[in-house]
Amino acid sequence: MGGQWKRTPLNVPLIDGLRPTSGRVRETLFNWLGQDLSGWRVLDAFAGSGALGLEAASRGAGSVVLLEQHPVLAKALRDVVQRLKAPQVAVHQTDALTWMAQAGARAAFDLVCLDPPFAQQWFDRALALAIDCVPPGGWIYLESPTPMQAPEPLTLRRQGQAGQVAFHLFQRKDATDSGTPA
Repeated sequence: MGGQWKRTPLNVPLIDGLRPTSGRVRETLFNWLGQDLSGWRVLDAFAGSGALGLEAASRGAGSVVLLEQHPVLAKALRDVVQRLKAPQVAVHQTDALTWMAQAGARAAFDLVCLDPPFAQQWFDRALALAIDCVPPGGWIYLESPTPMQAPEPLTLRRQGQAGQVAFHLFQRKDATDSGTPA
């Protein structure tokens, strides 16, 4: 991790299908967003190791919500949050798709991180639900096995590829953004 908890290792349980976001990809994402996320509200859906959400907290995010359905991973996340003494980080053992569908627009996160299980093919559905969780101008980060296009009302701001993972940074258009470059 970078930021406040730089060089703090995350102990990640060995769970089939878990792919923690690599340090290189996290570094790229936070270079794109800026190093200081002071006061940001961040949702790390499908948290897994929690690397994305904890990185955001380490860089000053005011509140971070980690959603993880797997009980072993949710417990490991709670243990990490306790060890780091990170009261701004909340862990919920829940289904991320259901949680986002229920939270919707009242959630108003500055950044939603999506790294759904690749085998489930939930990319479009997760992205559609995340759109309602960010206000105009808000950010959505997505990992998928192949590059994806930006659905309305999102604009693809940056994307990259690391091994078998395509990663994307989308921004929700605001009322003045026609979607065409100036």
